[in-house]
Amino acid sequence: MKTLNYFMIILVLSITTLMMSCTNDDNIENPSLDGIKTNADLTEYLESLIETKGVPGFSVNVSLGNNIAFQESFGYANIANQTPYTNQTVNNLASISKTFLGAATAKAIEQGHFTLETNINDLLPIDIINPKNPTANIKIKHLVTHTSGIVDVPDTYISSNYFILIDEDVNTTIGNILVNELGIQQMEQVDLDEYLVEIFDEDGDLYNLDNYLDTEPGETWIYSNDASSLLGYIIEFVSGVSFDEYVANYILNPLQMNNSTFNIDQVDFQNMATLYYDVNTPFPNYANHGYVEGGLYSNSNDMSKYLLDMMRGARGESATLFSNQYYDLLFSEQLQAGIVPIEFAENHGLFWYMNNDYVMHGGNSLGISSQIQLKKDGSAGFFIISNMDGTFTGNSEKWEEVKTLVTNAIEEYISNN
Repeated sequence: MKTLNYFMIILVLSITTLMMSCTNDDNIENPSLDGIKTNADLTEYLESLIETKGVPGFSVNVSLGNNIAFQESFGYANIANQTPYTNQTVNNLASISKTFLGAATAKAIEQGHFTLETNINDLLPIDIINPKNPTANIKIKHLVTHTSGIVDVPDTYISSNYFILIDEDVNTTIGNILVNELGIQQMEQVDLDEYLVEIFDEDGDLYNLDNYLDTEPGETWIYSNDASSLLGYIIEFVSGVSFDEYVANYILNPLQMNNSTFNIDQVDFQNMATLYYDVNTPFPNYANHGYVEGGLYSNSNDMSKYLLDMMRGARGESATLFSNQYYDLLFSEQLQAGIVPIEFAENHGLFWYMNNDYVMHGGNSLGISSQIQLKKDGSAGFFIISNMDGTFTGNSEKWEEVKTLVTNAIEEYISNN
C-alpha cells in the first residue's frame, strides 16, 4: 500500500471539499460524451469508470419530472467478497446529511419552534457567546448558511468527533493512522448534548477560542460542521425528541425511506458498503458524535424518493413534508451577493447552495463521496453515492475527477431526454 498523507485530511474534512460544487474542469481528460442519449449509453459510460478510475462502487440516479429516468449501481460494495454495489446497498452520505438538517429546520419553523430570525440563545439551555465578539447575535439563519462566526477546529473536529465502532479491527495500516496519527478513539457514541457542551461551554474539555471568528454574524462565510450539529441540537431541545427521531418522524417516514437513519444503532450493517481508502484498503466502520452534520445512512432506492420530493417541492407541487412555502424557503437565497466565496457557490438556501442552474450539496468523509443536485426549476435532478474516499491527499483529487466525469455524462443525458 502506498504511503498515506494523513495531514491534509484535516483540511479536507473540515471544509468537506470546498470545490465540490465545481462540475466542469477543462484540465480533466474527459471520455467522449457524444451520443449519451439512452440508459444503455449512460450505463456503458459509467461502467468504464470502474475499470479506469479506481472506484470501488457507486450508485447513480437521474430523475426527470416525476419519474426516475435512470438508476443503476456499479462496482462492489465489498471487493474481497465480490459483493456487488446495488441500489439497496447502504452507504453513509456524509455532508449530504445537511440537506436533511435543512428540511428539519424548515419543519421546525412550520411547527412554530423558531424562525430564521430567532436568536439561538433564546432557544438553548446555556448561552453560546462568541468570545471574540461577545455582543454578536447569532440567529438560526446564520447556522443554516455557515455565517455564524462559529467554525471548526480541524484537529479537534476529527479526533473528538469521529469514533471507531467497538468491534472493528484497528490493527491495520489505515487503522493505525486513524488511531495513532489522527487521534480517533474506538469507543461508544457520546450523546449529542454531551458532545456539544464540551465544545461550547467555557468549562468544556474541547472549548477553544479558535472555534470563533472576530466577525459579525451574517458577514463571513466559513463552512462549519460544529455549527451544523449545534442547529441539530436546537431542534432536538425545542422539539423534545432526539434529532434522529425528529428526522425519522417528519422526513424519513413520510417519504417511506425505510432503510435510512441517523441512528447508528439502526444501521443495517449486513447491507452496508465497505468504505475504502483505495481498492485494496478498507476503513474500519466509524461514526460521529456530532452525527447531525454528516451521519445519515441511506441507499439509492431511498434517496430516489427524497430527490423526487425535493424536485416536486422546487416546482411547488409537494406538501409531503411541509407546505409549499417551506419548500420555497429551503431553496431561497438567504445571503447578500458576494458573501459566499464564488469558487464555492453563488448563494445559500437552508444548507442547500446554489450554483449555475442547480441547487446542490456534496459530501466527503473517510471512504465516502456523494453529490446531490437538482435544477432550480425542479425539472431534473441526480445524485451519486460512492464508497470511494474523497478525503486523503490525492484521493480528493481523484474523486473530483470522477464526480466531474459522472456529472458531465448525466448533464449530457438530461439534455438529450
